[in-house]
Amino acid sequence: MHVHDDARRLGATRVTLLTEGTYPHSHGGVSVWCDQLVQGMPDIDFDVIAVTGTGREPVVWELPAHVSGVLSVPMWGAPPEGRAPRGRARGRLAAAYEQFLTALLDPGAEDGFAPALYTMARAAADGALSPFLRGDRAISILTSVWNRPGLAVREAGPTLHDAVTATALLEHALRPLAAPAPRTGVAHAVSGGVAVLPGLAALERDGVPLLLTEHGVYLRERYLGYRTAPYRWPVKSVVLGFFRLLAQESYRRAALITPGNRYNRLWEEEGGADPESIRTVYNGVDPAAFPPAGPEPEVLTLTWAGRVDPIKDLETLIRAFSLVRAQLPDVRLRLFGGTPRGGEAYRERCEALAAELGHADAVTFEGRVDDIKDAYAAGNVVMLSSISEGFPFTLIEAMSCGRATVSTDVGGVREAVGDTGLVVPPRDPAAMARAALELLGAAERRRAMGEAARLRVIEQFTLRQTIDTFRSIYLELPTLERESEVVAAVPETLAPVGTVAG
Repeated sequence: MHVHDDARRLGATRVTLLTEGTYPHSHGGVSVWCDQLVQGMPDIDFDVIAVTGTGREPVVWELPAHVSGVLSVPMWGAPPEGRAPRGRARGRLAAAYEQFLTALLDPGAEDGFAPALYTMARAAADGALSPFLRGDRAISILTSVWNRPGLAVREAGPTLHDAVTATALLEHALRPLAAPAPRTGVAHAVSGGVAVLPGLAALERDGVPLLLTEHGVYLRERYLGYRTAPYRWPVKSVVLGFFRLLAQESYRRAALITPGNRYNRLWEEEGGADPESIRTVYNGVDPAAFPPAGPEPEVLTLTWAGRVDPIKDLETLIRAFSLVRAQLPDVRLRLFGGTPRGGEAYRERCEALAAELGHADAVTFEGRVDDIKDAYAAGNVVMLSSISEGFPFTLIEAMSCGRATVSTDVGGVREAVGDTGLVVPPRDPAAMARAALELLGAAERRRAMGEAARLRVIEQFTLRQTIDTFRSIYLELPTLERESEVVAAVPETLAPVGTVAG
């Protein structure tokens, strides 16, 4: 108890949430998680630094009084204000940027990434980084670096157009470094990637401890996304090199990493995280807020809930539904959830696929629903078809509502479901269809699975457990950081017996 008291007295109860594309500007799983933390801890003061698309996104969550402020950091709106450096400052930034690019492209030079990044962070805080990256000098440095003999990217024949494209993508990705970083308390990044940048800057400048929670594996999702991105390999090598080394630096510097499942933990350890700095904390729901859903619909129905996004792989779900309907002509598929700005083309593609397969009359996009429980109650079986997940809220919510589920074997899905639902490989419509048919044809089995699923949530995945765990972390982390700083500061001649100095 005294640790909590000390932490409070020393001002450790301010938490800055670092988000990207989620809370408080959009709905969805990670945003729900953030809102749960904030609402569940009225004794903690919160700020939010939110990486957004254009900066014009409205706040869609009702923020309680203990959320002091929300700073939106647009990735694609107008660039940050500032002036390019001159003279020696320009030379220092150019040298750091060359070191940074070399680290991205040369496996033997990766140690240069961190010092270069923090030099660039200081330039960003002065308003100098973005103007520099929008200038010709930055482009010429990249063309020089990736044409060095011996680099693999040189074999791909990078062009000036590639250099302009890659430099622009880096300029946008690095914009969060210009955000005013927290000076006290805890910086809590609720995803990897660019959201972490203000936290790394705060840690380097003021020693603010960094807490990292990955719901999905950010680096894996970037790899998946860039497989089909319309860029040549030289561009992809630069951008993916940045995300890979940023992940490594985030894992290396975070005081604590709290993945939502063991699958994420394996990626984090592979990325260089110290196993001692990782603590799995499962997402939780309030079973009272998601009570048993009641009678199933009279017409056999599969439901899905989430945001309409390629990573949710609704195309596989629609193809699976087509196979199910070949056996059960009256079955329906109802898809609940909003379409993020920019995702309209994907939704249209999914609607076109349903029509092409002859099921436009049986597949309905319901949009956002006022009460997500209605989405789970609308189905006999709840489906999850994602190609990447952390520990999905929609799954444990459906389980709490007592519905049987069919889910893809990604992220923490298998940990969540146990034996209370069916798990199938991702991107496999036939396997998904077989599982759905198996449950649609067995009402008593669905009922038993649903009851077991709710009991599993009550025993293992309650919101109270999640909030209590993070409150403890918030209060204790700054104290632990100060203790480690004191130990590190002990002179070698005074090091206690049994320690290895250096």
